[in-house]
Amino acid sequence: MKPYGNQLNFKKKVTYESKKKFEKTSIINIKLIHQIFDSINISLLVLISTLFFLSFNSQRKWSNTYKNLSKTRAINNSLIDYISKIEEFYISELESINTYRKTKPEDLIYLDKLPEKKESLFKKNLSSFIQGFSDNKYQRGY
Repeated sequence: MKPYGNQLNFKKKVTYESKKKFEKTSIINIKLIHQIFDSINISLLVLISTLFFLSFNSQRKWSNTYKNLSKTRAINNSLIDYISKIEEFYISELESINTYRKTKPEDLIYLDKLPEKKESLFKKNLSSFIQGFSDNKYQRGY
């Protein structure tokens, strides 16, 4: 070994090779770390986009459910109104039963049946024809 200044040439060569080797391993380690972070970032982006679309789908389903519930509530409210009107009607009918008295056979009035007049078809048509002349239905055209 030849002395190089105060240091040996071997010592300088070793430090240069170790620095080179260290730089190669550090570059490989940095590339590996970057690949790991890139894959993690891509997987996070995929996860976020998947959850984003799933949340839109669930929001759409919830909106449809809420719309159906609102319609059902409106129908139910209108049915309650109808039911209350029917109850009022039946209560008034029940109260009015007490105001009317029940009829007895003596209260009924029997009417004699009137005989039907039988008119001949010819006479009926002749009278409508004569009436048409008097009403000016049948007028002579010019």
